[in-house]
Amino acid sequence: MKALHAPSFTSPDDFVTALGQLNYIASRRIATAAYLGLHLEKPLLVEGPAGVGKTELAKALANVLDVALVRLQCYEGLDEAKALYEWKYGKQLLYTQILREKLGDLLSGTHGLDKALERLHAHDDLFYSEPFLEPRPLLRALREPEGCVLLVDEIDKADPEFEAFLLELLSDYQVSIPELGTIKAAVKPIVLLTSNATRELSDALRRRCLHLHIPYPDREIEQRIVRARVPELPEYLGQALVTFVQGLRTLDLKKLPAVSETLDWARTLVLLNAEELGEEIVRDSLSTLLKHEEDVATTLAELPRLLKEAHSGGRREHAAHA
Repeated sequence: MKALHAPSFTSPDDFVTALGQLNYIASRRIATAAYLGLHLEKPLLVEGPAGVGKTELAKALANVLDVALVRLQCYEGLDEAKALYEWKYGKQLLYTQILREKLGDLLSGTHGLDKALERLHAHDDLFYSEPFLEPRPLLRALREPEGCVLLVDEIDKADPEFEAFLLELLSDYQVSIPELGTIKAAVKPIVLLTSNATRELSDALRRRCLHLHIPYPDREIEQRIVRARVPELPEYLGQALVTFVQGLRTLDLKKLPAVSETLDWARTLVLLNAEELGEEIVRDSLSTLLKHEEDVATTLAELPRLLKEAHSGGRREHAAHA
């Protein structure tokens, strides 16, 4: 089993630079976790609120390493057949029909029931062989000839039984298929598992992984993300927008706005040709940022204060960078 051939990264700072070139603004902590996962050949369990860039990290790593991204989206009821492999039942049925039509030719020359059954059993084994196998994401990841980044997205949504099923793959980069035996990775994949903490994950899974928690970013990091992803947004407006969003995260909301919503709002302001963060344009576009009507009402009650802080923060940041 070979390790994935990757560009030469000699420090986490190399990862910060490489990810930044792809517009993924990573903190040193994120870059260090990715660097260690690559060099220690350990899966990386990435936890944090929805929308903070966990899935985007896997995509960026695949681009940095110049390998395929294989994604398994988890959900309640996900099982081995959907995640690892299943048999091509239509092809097996067709083979059965052909075998029935050729049964006379197949058994010609046999003497006795034992000989006939022996010949039939030889063909029966073909039903569960490679030509009839349909690989799913986990098996595809193990068979990538150049290696890949395997993203097991939202593992907390899968059942504990499926989590237990993953342990062999996370420990030894191999899986067991009863009809075919043990299949080992051609090249060890880089494995990222993401979780939004909707349920507690087992200690067995955590032991097999390095851990990374991605929180909501601080003001400086979020401003860099907005500048990188929405460069057409005026600098002052981007600074005011981020200050406003940071203020929203201090309120008692059902769903705090994540980075993905910040970027959606930034693109919305560009589309609306906004020149400043005024009360009218905020009221008109707040549904881009907030997903619950109760949160919109809570925000509108605090709107004068939030706008005052946003404009004040925007002016300070603009002056600091002038």
